[in-house]
Amino acid sequence: MTALGSWMERLPLVAILRGIRPEEAVAVGETLVDAGFAIVEVPLNSPSPLDSIARLSAALGDRALVGAGTVLTPEAVDGVAAAGGRLVVMPHADTAVIRAAKGAGLLAVPGFATPTEGFAALAAGADALKLFPAEAAPPAVLKAMLAVLPAGQAVLPVGGIRPETMAGYWLAGARGFGLGSALYKPGDAPATVHRKAVAFRQAFDALRGSMTA
Repeated sequence: MTALGSWMERLPLVAILRGIRPEEAVAVGETLVDAGFAIVEVPLNSPSPLDSIARLSAALGDRALVGAGTVLTPEAVDGVAAAGGRLVVMPHADTAVIRAAKGAGLLAVPGFATPTEGFAALAAGADALKLFPAEAAPPAVLKAMLAVLPAGQAVLPVGGIRPETMAGYWLAGARGFGLGSALYKPGDAPATVHRKAVAFRQAFDALRGSMTA
C-alpha cells in the first residue's frame, strides 16, 4: 500500500479548506479529525495558506495528512514542503509540478479530465488522480476511463460532491472524494464543519458498507 493509500484506508475523503484563515485553521482541523477525517488540504489561493498549513501540520502531526491544493508551479512545491505539508494537490496534470512534488518527497495528486492527462500524470509519478471538475465528468465517464487506466487506479472525483452524489461515482469505481464547499465555506464555525463532516462520514460509511456486505 502506498503512503497515500494508508491514509485513504482510514477515510478517503479529502477536506478542502478553501478560503480558511490561519487563525481558524487548527480549530477546524481538530474538528475534522474528531469526525474521522484523515486528509486535509489548504488551497494556495486561500489567505496566507502556508501559515495555515504550518499550523495544521504542527497541531495535527501524524493524526492527519496535511497538504496544499491549487498548486500550480514547481516553485510552489518548495513552500509547501517548507511549511510541513506532505501532500500536493493540483487542478491540472502538469508533469513538472508532479515531478517537483515527488522530488521533494511529497505525495502528488494531480487533476485530470482525459485519459491522456491521466496516463501522463501517472508516468510522472502521481500517487492518485483527481477527476476534476467532476461536474463535467459524470459517473459513466469515470467508468469508461477506468476501463483503460491501470487496474486498481485510485481516482478521486472533486467538484460539486455532496453526500448524496457519492454513490454513483463509487459504483463507477471511484476510491475517494475531494470535498469542497459542501464541507467547508469561508467563515464556517468548527461546529458547522463538524456537523457537515459527520454527514459525509456517515454517508460514506454506509456506501462502503453496502459494497462489502
